[in-house]
Amino acid sequence: MAIHVVILTLNESIHIARCIESCKNQVESVTVIDSGSTDGTIEIAEKLGAEVISHPWKNYATQLNFGLSALVTRGGWLMRIDADEVLDPATPCSLSETVSQVGDDCDGILVQRRIYFLGRRIRYGAIEPSWQLRLWRNGRGRCEQRWMDEHVIVSGNVQKSGVIISDINLNSLTWWTAKHNQYASREAIDLLNARFKFLRIDKLPASGSSPQARARRFLKEKVYLRTPAGVRTIAYFLYRYFVRLGFLDGRPGFYFHVLQGLWYRGLVDAKIFEIEELAKQKGVPIAKAIKDRTGFVVDEN
Repeated sequence: MAIHVVILTLNESIHIARCIESCKNQVESVTVIDSGSTDGTIEIAEKLGAEVISHPWKNYATQLNFGLSALVTRGGWLMRIDADEVLDPATPCSLSETVSQVGDDCDGILVQRRIYFLGRRIRYGAIEPSWQLRLWRNGRGRCEQRWMDEHVIVSGNVQKSGVIISDINLNSLTWWTAKHNQYASREAIDLLNARFKFLRIDKLPASGSSPQARARRFLKEKVYLRTPAGVRTIAYFLYRYFVRLGFLDGRPGFYFHVLQGLWYRGLVDAKIFEIEELAKQKGVPIAKAIKDRTGFVVDEN
């Protein structure tokens, strides 16, 4: 059964060759959806045999769904992998063996995702195991429309596999914090929308998505969001670092859990507060305040 890979890129010359080379021998084709790279990403991808399609960026979900539409006539299976990720050589079986072992009622396959930070695999602090739907039957999956924390949804059932995808970003901490500043703006939009309902969003179905993703979203929207800002940020970090043993990840893990579990969550809450205050002070809709403070244009219902 043919497997086709889709990768979204913007200035990923530091990663793209490693990503493509990690999986190209196991798949029929690699397609890169590029949103305006100027650093040689396109040339590197094409040299390695990938097809490159240019498409302007709006958000991750829109970009991925564009890519899925471009590949829908190819049949087989699709696999999504980010440019800074690799198909881990520790995967016990090939992709073709993985898809051949599933039943006819299975449309999606969950893979294990591992994160490396400052050269170390982050195993604790509720980071592992992380099951993500990254492999699905072509034409049977789409990415839900959200600004952050988006997931692929398939028509039928899903099942776990031994496939491992590792996130090993080679950029600096300066780049990492700038990227997470953008993530915080996008997540603030999603969390504000959970309260004010100014955008249509998709809900993860009971089947056809990752059970872990459904559970985490339920906890975020029904528990975390209802806890006072500030309190929830600190409580979340303490839970990850002490209750879920994040301290066992060593010095790199300390920096990761502080930055990703405390600083980032606090930044999201600060952006939510900033946007709400601007909307109150100027008497403008939340969507207008979002544009003023983040630069993102959201389409109101």
